[in-house]
Amino acid sequence: MPKNSKVTQREHSSEHVTESVADLLAHEEPVDYKRSVLNVTGEAWDKQKDGEEELDAENRPAWNSKLQYILAQIGYSVGLGNVWRFPYLCQKNGGGAYLVPYLVLLIIIGLPLFFLELAVGQRIRRGSIGVWNYICPRLGGIGYASCLVCFFVGLYYNVIIGWSIFYFFKSFQYPLPWSECPIVKNGSVAVVETECERSSATTYFWYREALDISNSISESGGLNWKMTLCLLVAWSLVGLAMIKGIQSSGKVMYFSSLFPYVVLVCFLVRGLLLRGAVDGIMHMFTPKLDKMLDPQVWREAATQVFFALGLGFGGVIAFSSYNKQDNNCQFDATLVSFINFFTSVLATLVVFAVLGFKANIMNEKCVVENAEKILGYLNSNVLSHDLIPPHVNFSHLTAKDYNEMYRVIMTVKEGHFKELGLDACLLEDELDKSVQGTGLAFIAFTEAMTHFPASPFWSVMFFLMLINLGLGSMIGTMSGITTPIIDTFKVRKEVFTVGCCIFAFLVGLIFVQRSGNYFVTMFDDYSATLPLTVVVILENIAVAWIYGTKKFMQELTEMLGFRPYQFYYYTWKYVSPICMAVLMTASIIQLGVSPPGYSAWIREEAAEKFLFYPTWAMAILISLIILASLPLPLVFILRQFHLVSDGSNTLSVTYKKGRMMKDISNLEDNDETRFILSKVPSETPSPMPTHRSYLGPGSNSPMEMSSAPNGRYGSGYLTAGTPESEL
Repeated sequence: MPKNSKVTQREHSSEHVTESVADLLAHEEPVDYKRSVLNVTGEAWDKQKDGEEELDAENRPAWNSKLQYILAQIGYSVGLGNVWRFPYLCQKNGGGAYLVPYLVLLIIIGLPLFFLELAVGQRIRRGSIGVWNYICPRLGGIGYASCLVCFFVGLYYNVIIGWSIFYFFKSFQYPLPWSECPIVKNGSVAVVETECERSSATTYFWYREALDISNSISESGGLNWKMTLCLLVAWSLVGLAMIKGIQSSGKVMYFSSLFPYVVLVCFLVRGLLLRGAVDGIMHMFTPKLDKMLDPQVWREAATQVFFALGLGFGGVIAFSSYNKQDNNCQFDATLVSFINFFTSVLATLVVFAVLGFKANIMNEKCVVENAEKILGYLNSNVLSHDLIPPHVNFSHLTAKDYNEMYRVIMTVKEGHFKELGLDACLLEDELDKSVQGTGLAFIAFTEAMTHFPASPFWSVMFFLMLINLGLGSMIGTMSGITTPIIDTFKVRKEVFTVGCCIFAFLVGLIFVQRSGNYFVTMFDDYSATLPLTVVVILENIAVAWIYGTKKFMQELTEMLGFRPYQFYYYTWKYVSPICMAVLMTASIIQLGVSPPGYSAWIREEAAEKFLFYPTWAMAILISLIILASLPLPLVFILRQFHLVSDGSNTLSVTYKKGRMMKDISNLEDNDETRFILSKVPSETPSPMPTHRSYLGPGSNSPMEMSSAPNGRYGSGYLTAGTPESEL
């Protein structure tokens, strides 16, 4: 054995210790467990490195309480998508009927994969890079791909928080600045701004006052300084929340996770008191059962489940890695998944209550405008007064009276009806207008709030809620970057966090130019969907088929103290991989069928228009997908052909207060490695000759161990059932 090994150092120490390795494992008092390390690699003992390993193992940051951890996971998984994406999908895909495929897919895809990520993070206590290097080194690119996707998503997600910050500060005035169209002077005459008059006050404020948007992605238009400042504030908030790791972000979660629920409940109560709210909720829950047979509905439900829980980003793994080893993560997975689902339903109730109110307001406005047209036709004798039912009173015209009058005129004037330009003014038509994302939050919802009593208060509450929802998700997304990088490369947490935020802000300036909204759309549509689907499939395969589902279940049993439900065994091994493969195939087909494009706001027309991406934008789009997926094949090739170390070939065992932490690196392929999991120390065979003296660490002379195969040992001893036993 080499002279500088830790075993020989102890063997030739001047201070003799008579205990054997078996006695050492029995935790005898004379042994200094924190310095008792079996190193069989022939490397010199690095006191500083050993101290770092111990510090990392024993002093890894931990959540202050179980509540703080649950709130962090809820804050990460419950985001802006629950408020403005889920209600849109519910409205588009059959109302209440959409909840059925969503719930089914949540149970067979979302819950098992969410539990899988929680379990591997808690078991291995590393970020996404360390976890997948550990489970399957050749698939170690999963962790790097997750970090890249987190970076791409964080870039544009924080821009949305910046938009919310802008609206938040604009809400402290009455009337709200988007409640009326601005008046401009044309010489001595004051007229309404043409772009606003041809669209609406809220639409004009969003596109012109907030974004000052250009007509296409090719027209940069320079930086929008207002949004640049808001983006700076957004990244400052994220940096302050993340700078101390979970010690600072965990405290932020108490507010950022709970406050949105307070606002949603307040909005629901207020919304239910509004006229027309019941119409909106009834519209939501009226099931269109034929939609359940549409494969597109199931694809969109699966995608929403996938992103709602934050699978594949690494944030779930990062948060769970700070847990105690015996934490019941199976219960956590179920709890967080269904809280996420019920939050989506709650947000949908709020959205439809408010949109029902807005639909009634817009419908009444439609009735008034068309009634004025009919009066004009009556006065000009285009229409006969005989067509008007006798009970109709134009000064108090109801929607029911107008619809009756509309049907009579349409029947009588069938040949020339289109020339009259009358609208049906049906409430269902208003409710069927699908809005999502920024269109829902910054146009439809803001327009509805202008009709609320005390509208500035509700506007402040709404945008403060959006800021908190976004901040909770951003903390999880950034943890998906910082935790694995800090774990793997041992960089200083504060320095890396600040540097990451500054770099992200500088790169994010592309999103606050006048064409920035189009880049947000591009990144949202293409930077994450396909790469993350591939990442999660490989995560599932790595655990279920490469590492082994039976082995994984057995070790979860040791970790948790009980065996997880057999349901997870079958979903991990068969159901989830098949469903995810189908989803990936459907996503690829969807990308091929749907031409890559975006909705541009044309100033001269005061309307949206679908445009195709130019060639250079297509190159960026394709590069995003390739770059996010590149670590997967790259790491596989490098490790398959041994061009870089796979990080799994050294075994050192550190004994600590009756528990042993392992770290695998630099063990040669022909080394024999055995893990003895005996619970009784006396039953654990010693690799050294019986009654051989075990000497202290001060020796410089070699110790002959002729009984060792090939002259070296690759065996590490672990007590069974300890949290640090090998995964």
